[in-house]
Amino acid sequence: MTPMQKTGPDAALSAAPASKRLHPGRFLRRWPALSLGLVLLALACVMAVFAPLLATHDPQALDATQRLKPPSAEAWFGTAMMGRDVYSRVIYGARVSLVVGFGVAVLATAAGMAIGLVAGFSRLLDSIIMRIMDGLMAIPSILLAIAFMAMLGSSVVNVIVAVTISEIPRVARLVRSTVLSLREQTYVEAAITSGASTLRIIWRHILPNAMPPVLVQATYICASAMVIEAILSFIGAGTPPDIPSWGNIMTEGRALWQVKPHIVAFPAVVLSLTVLAVNLVGDGLRDMLDPRRKS
Repeated sequence: MTPMQKTGPDAALSAAPASKRLHPGRFLRRWPALSLGLVLLALACVMAVFAPLLATHDPQALDATQRLKPPSAEAWFGTAMMGRDVYSRVIYGARVSLVVGFGVAVLATAAGMAIGLVAGFSRLLDSIIMRIMDGLMAIPSILLAIAFMAMLGSSVVNVIVAVTISEIPRVARLVRSTVLSLREQTYVEAAITSGASTLRIIWRHILPNAMPPVLVQATYICASAMVIEAILSFIGAGTPPDIPSWGNIMTEGRALWQVKPHIVAFPAVVLSLTVLAVNLVGDGLRDMLDPRRKS
């Protein structure tokens, strides 16, 4: 063997045809929905992070002399009833929606996974926990969130808590069903027979196989949380009116939407595109992580 020859994984990587390596063009052709969703979601994140640079006015500044102006060079999306710049409020509204969406997705997924794992491995607790989850799922998410907001009060943190509680049962039931299915697999039975602890079985065998469907579900929860937050703010039960959120902007213009549709149209379009982006990412992850998907 000459010194220049390679062995092991490096040799296999070098021998792999260049056409088989995953480059951006191949990734785009193979998963177009995921690519489009990531691009749109990245734009929303950039809009939220760089809101102070992208905004042209203070989103909370009032100017009665500029109220209800149509879109123009001075106010790109026009102005609202109190003279506030709609464009700047839409830009800052991305922060609220993304924080609520990502926060609810992370918290609901973590709590739902813990509850689902316990229910899936404990037959004694399974019936008790699942009846509680069934009771929560019997109430529509928006009504449950409204009830919690009535008790907690209006704030972004309370919106996250209220929506998280309403979304936990869906993750818990998904994880429980996955655990019940995986418990019957041969490798899990072999691990139990060999004397492996329950925590080791969960960590080594259950969680890796349960993560793909849970990740996909988390994206749908993120999109649902954004919509619920907008609904709560639209009806006055979400974030305080002075906070620039897309729901608050739409509720400010709902009385004049027939004569001044720009107040409602711009935040509605941005909200729709953001939710579409998250759903496209979820669909793309489902296709990517499904081993039965045809290439």
